[in-house]
Amino acid sequence: MENKISDFLQSSIEAKDYPSAVYLVAEKGAVVFTDALGFAVVGPERIEANSETIYDLASLTKPLVAGLLCAKLIKNGEMRLSDKLSHYFKEFDTNEKQAITLENLLTHTSGFQTWKPFYLIANLKSEILSLIAAEPLENLPNEKAVYSDLNFLTLTILLEKLHGERIDKIAKREIFAPLNLQNTFYNPPRELQKRIAASEKGNEYEKQMCIEKGFDVANYQWREQQIWGEVHDGNCYFMNGVSGHAGLFSTAFEAFKIAQQFLANQTTLLKPETCELFRTNFTPNLNEARSIAFQLAKTKDSTAGAALAKDSFGHLGFTGTSLWIEPETTRIYILLTNRTHARDLPFANINSVRRKFHELAAQELNRKNGGKP
Repeated sequence: MENKISDFLQSSIEAKDYPSAVYLVAEKGAVVFTDALGFAVVGPERIEANSETIYDLASLTKPLVAGLLCAKLIKNGEMRLSDKLSHYFKEFDTNEKQAITLENLLTHTSGFQTWKPFYLIANLKSEILSLIAAEPLENLPNEKAVYSDLNFLTLTILLEKLHGERIDKIAKREIFAPLNLQNTFYNPPRELQKRIAASEKGNEYEKQMCIEKGFDVANYQWREQQIWGEVHDGNCYFMNGVSGHAGLFSTAFEAFKIAQQFLANQTTLLKPETCELFRTNFTPNLNEARSIAFQLAKTKDSTAGAALAKDSFGHLGFTGTSLWIEPETTRIYILLTNRTHARDLPFANINSVRRKFHELAAQELNRKNGGKP
């Protein structure tokens, strides 16, 4: 029953890990368990979460938008994983970076560092590509899997070049409209604010990160207001709220509709064989098991936990969101929280919550199926 799952998540709300949680667990294309708990907004007013609450999905944008758009191009033969990045952008045709492929970007094996505050060093979004190209690599390509926003910022610019328009317009035409999504967008309309889960008050977390990395933060106009209805991620905010690495807002149910596109027997946007890319381990000898746009449950200490099959694939979002998909059973697990809201730093690390959520949900699904997975 939902009660076991809900009771557990409610206990984390009471422990002040996050003020709200909406979850959805599906199997064979049907929603089996779902609930909404806590308050989506604690201040400046109190608004309870419900099944239609819209969350800032943060880095779930990477697979749900950029990864899916790349898969569509691969399906159509317009992009190949083996394509060199330098084939598309001459800035990367250097001794250090000419070996980087699109597969490296999609599996986080390019060698780029994890993160950089481009809003402190660029004046315009159009400068970001050349700044990334000028960044020294921390590892050789294919040497190590290091999760990096720089990979998906680069893919954003590539997708925009190939399609000839901004990624929010591409996503609307290629994903949101075909799936008839009504509550999934970049830059949510202002009139929907009270349906949106609030995030951090100001940008203190990123400001502290910048200070720790030695950046001059004195001359930047940091957000100090309650971030509510606009993207939390600083680089995406600098890019007018539109990127392939962050910026997507959606509900649990509409995130589920996109997640179905990664399953061979449920997708309407891809071919079944294309969906194999998401459960295939492209980094078998490296420190993480990575597929296209996702981490695999085979990765040591993955948030999938022990309950999910090793070829399950998933992704996390900094704001407190997560998605895991188990292809063999066609189970989809979505947990949306707003852990950055109404809490002093540091934000709670909710990875143990995610693992327990998957464990309880899998147990309840098995029980519902008469003990069979």
